[in-house]
Amino acid sequence: MNEFKQKLSQAIGRLEDDLKKVRTGRAHPDMLDGVRVEAYGTPMPLNQVANVSVPEPQLLQITPFDPQNLDAIVEGIRKDESLGLNPSDDGRVVRVNIPPLTEERRAQIAKQLGSNAEDARIVSRNMRQDVLNNFKKQKSSGEITEDDLRSLEKEVQEELDKFNKQVDELVKAKEDEIMKV
Repeated sequence: MNEFKQKLSQAIGRLEDDLKKVRTGRAHPDMLDGVRVEAYGTPMPLNQVANVSVPEPQLLQITPFDPQNLDAIVEGIRKDESLGLNPSDDGRVVRVNIPPLTEERRAQIAKQLGSNAEDARIVSRNMRQDVLNNFKKQKSSGEITEDDLRSLEKEVQEELDKFNKQVDELVKAKEDEIMKV
């Protein structure tokens, strides 16, 4: 049961990480977490080749650790079409203006949030199924009684309900943040 609770909390952590990457119209360094940069002959995460800062609410500034990676950083950001960002560089740093979101784009992002939430719920249902199957095997081998099985099933369902409520709250908060102009 403790393993099930731990896996649910890990799933919440993954959802929170995914939601951090969602664009809200304001600059945030986590927006670029998924960007991969071709540096030193291998693709690397952006945060391993540069420092990302937010000097203004609508601007990201990326300072490469090695100035030779400047073009690769610009290309990596442009390649990630899900961001829809157009970086510019001055030879030392890369600046990315974050354009305000249109109403249509806000609705599209809100729909994407629903998809993220459903993915988290699918993962949790699969975990529940695994745990319940494990409990049923224990019952058939005589390790636990029928009453123990019923109480464990009820406890698993209560944990899953708490998880779903937490997912709904996270997604609702992010949706409110996106829809706020």
